[in-house]
Amino acid sequence: MVAVNPSPSSSDADDFSDLTSNRTAPTVSVMIPTLNEAGNLPYVLNTIPHWVDEIVLVDGRSQDDTLRVAKLLHPEIRIVKELRRGKGAAMRAGLEAAKGDFIIALDADGSMDGAEIGRFRDALANGAQYVKGTRFGPGAGSADITKFRRFGDGGICLLIKILFGARYTDATYGYIGVRKDCVEKLGIDSDGFEVETLIGIRAHRAGLRTAEVPCFEATRIHGDSNLHALRDGFRILGTIIKERFRRRRA
Repeated sequence: MVAVNPSPSSSDADDFSDLTSNRTAPTVSVMIPTLNEAGNLPYVLNTIPHWVDEIVLVDGRSQDDTLRVAKLLHPEIRIVKELRRGKGAAMRAGLEAAKGDFIIALDADGSMDGAEIGRFRDALANGAQYVKGTRFGPGAGSADITKFRRFGDGGICLLIKILFGARYTDATYGYIGVRKDCVEKLGIDSDGFEVETLIGIRAHRAGLRTAEVPCFEATRIHGDSNLHALRDGFRILGTIIKERFRRRRA
């Protein structure tokens, strides 16, 4: 993985706003998958830096006011309606729809801080093609993960290292950044929460220059998580095994 120097604070990230006036500066899209997240969007959208060029919200048939709240808070937000269920389907649709040179994806539950988007942008600008947020590296942390999930993530990281040679400190965190011209190389074909692990494996197998940046995971603000640790853990395990025997695309 390439070495990066992420922005140490949100104020440093704001300094980038002067650069966005330069037409040659890379554009930044933020992509947010949603499913009944109306109560969390006011916080999530308000943490996104003002220099972000585009916000893409991918909604998986929400039954609450998610879309109305999003439009009220950001009238210019782009909404993509995804009929297929699952986070993987939403990630695939959002990465394809986003137009920025750099695409940064974060969850809509309030656990990811939009002020950290600058770290992903800086890593991509410094040469990385794929950037993985980590809750377990130096300067990172989590107020939400359980001991069971932490143990499971460590096991997944070890398995990925053994089978693919990829060295990640966090395999199941969905805060990521990728260059638009590298999205096709990921070949996302998974619909569930296992997509986060799959993207990391595919990025490594495609030879993308990869970096990890430290993040802090907060607890969900409103509502219940759609993640089921045991069920989705087995799905991740199945995905890893299947990927091990998949032919690498030319």
